[in-house]
Amino acid sequence: MSEEKIIEVKSLTKKFREFTAVRNISFEVHKGQIFGFLGPNGAGKSTTIKILTTLLHPNSGKILVDGKNPVTQPNEVRKAFGIVFQDPSLDDELTAWENMEFHGVLYSIPKQLRRQRMEQLLKIVELWARKDELVKRFSGGMKRRLEIARGLMHHPKILFLDEPTLGLDPQTRNNIWEHIKELNKKEGVTVFFTTHYMEEAQRVANYICIIDRGKIIAKGTSAELKKKTKTKSLEDAFIKLTGRNIREEEATPLDNLRMRRRVWGRRR
Repeated sequence: MSEEKIIEVKSLTKKFREFTAVRNISFEVHKGQIFGFLGPNGAGKSTTIKILTTLLHPNSGKILVDGKNPVTQPNEVRKAFGIVFQDPSLDDELTAWENMEFHGVLYSIPKQLRRQRMEQLLKIVELWARKDELVKRFSGGMKRRLEIARGLMHHPKILFLDEPTLGLDPQTRNNIWEHIKELNKKEGVTVFFTTHYMEEAQRVANYICIIDRGKIIAKGTSAELKKKTKTKSLEDAFIKLTGRNIREEEATPLDNLRMRRRVWGRRR
């Protein structure tokens, strides 16, 4: 990992009318780092990643991605990164090979180089044997691996991953992270990922930035955060820093309905 900064964010703020999604945050990411942006739903993680990837404009603040401004130099910035969105973005009616091919053509990668790159990446994510199969027949984990391979087609310096393992079982999550770590090592690509999984951030990230309600609460390695809070786990450190368990923030309406039913059932 290099000391060279590949992402710099200073005093970033983003508002949606009266709601402030990101509140005056500052952080930096070093080249070759696996950077974890940890926080509950609604914390400002996705908003930040959308600003860094030119999809949203900030209200104020300074941002540099690979030395360029996403607001004034969006095309240059887009060449520097690959992205895997939280929502699926593959074409289910195409094969794995065709999805990769289409992406390579969009980035104007020469045919010979494109084909070499497609084979190389599909082998790394263990999908080479399934390259001619329609994506609609793939499992959730296979689709995620294909999206990651596709995002690296154009040799980006940074790979953005927005909740890349959301909804996947623990074994599949572990498998995907092994592929990402291998790509980080082999390709030298910087990885910026958002997550609300404590174990994932602790195990994978070289450096962690905790964000809650639009504000950055703490930054450091997992060991540094635990030492700072005098706790034994990252989850305990998070609770001490924010005052609540991240799982409380992740409850869905269905979870809340089930909880109410259990409570009323006991009352009867």
